[in-house]
Amino acid sequence: MKGIRLVYVAPALVGVLFLLMWELLVRAFDTPFYIVPSPVLVARTLVHDAPLLFGSLLVTLRITGLALLLAVVLGVTLAFLFVQSRAVEVSLFPYAILLQVTPIVAIAPLIIIWVKDALAALVICATIVAIFPIISSTTLGLRSVDADLAALFRLYGASRWETLTRLRIPSALPYFFTGLRVSGGLALIGAVVAEFVAGTGGTASGLAYQILQAGLQLNIPRLFAALLLITLAGVAIFTMVSALARLSLRHWHESEVALEQ
Repeated sequence: MKGIRLVYVAPALVGVLFLLMWELLVRAFDTPFYIVPSPVLVARTLVHDAPLLFGSLLVTLRITGLALLLAVVLGVTLAFLFVQSRAVEVSLFPYAILLQVTPIVAIAPLIIIWVKDALAALVICATIVAIFPIISSTTLGLRSVDADLAALFRLYGASRWETLTRLRIPSALPYFFTGLRVSGGLALIGAVVAEFVAGTGGTASGLAYQILQAGLQLNIPRLFAALLLITLAGVAIFTMVSALARLSLRHWHESEVALEQ
C-alpha cells in the first residue's frame, strides 16, 4: 500500500516543484508572456478560453479514440492471422513495418487528398501511426506460450481453436496491453500531426489547429494551454489503459499481482 501511495505522491511533488520553479523564474527575470507565460497565466487562459479549447479537445479525442479502436481491431486480427499462417505473416509483416517507418507527415497530405471526408482521413492517419505496436506485441504474445503447456494441450488432443482461446490468448494479454499503452499515446500523436497537416478549422478544429492559430496570433498563453490539454489527454489515455490492464491481469498474472501486494 505504501508503494502505491509513493507512485502517486512522488510524481505529484515533482510536478508541483517544477511549476513553482517555473513561476518563480518567470517572475524573477520578468519574462514577457509572449515568450514564456507563467503557469498562473496559463491556468487563467485555460479557464477563460475553456469553451474553445475543450471543444477542440473533444474533436481531437474523438479522432484519437476512433483511431485507437480501429488499430486494435485491425492489429489483433492481423496478429491472429500471423500466428495461424506463417505464409500470411511473411507476406504482410514487412508492410506493417513499412507503415511504421514511413513518416506520417509525408503521407498524410496524400490521404487527405484521396479521402474526401475530413474526419475519416484524420482517423486513417492516426491509425497508421498507432497500429504497429498492437500488431508486434500481440503477435509476440501469441507466440510466447509456455512450451510445457503447449505440449500438454497437444497431448490431450486440443484443437487449434481450443489452443488459441485457452492458451495463446491468455498468454498474450500482458503483451497486448503493453502494445496498447504505446498505441494510445501514438494515436493521440497521430491525430495531432494529422490535424496540423490538414489544417481544418471552424467547428471541426482540434487542438492542433488552436495551437497553429495561437502561434500565428502570438497568443502564447493559449498555445501553452492547448499543449497542456494534449499532455493531460495523453496521461489520461495511458492511465485508463493501465487500469484496464490491472483489472484484467491482477488476479492471475505476476506483473499485476506484485503491485497488489
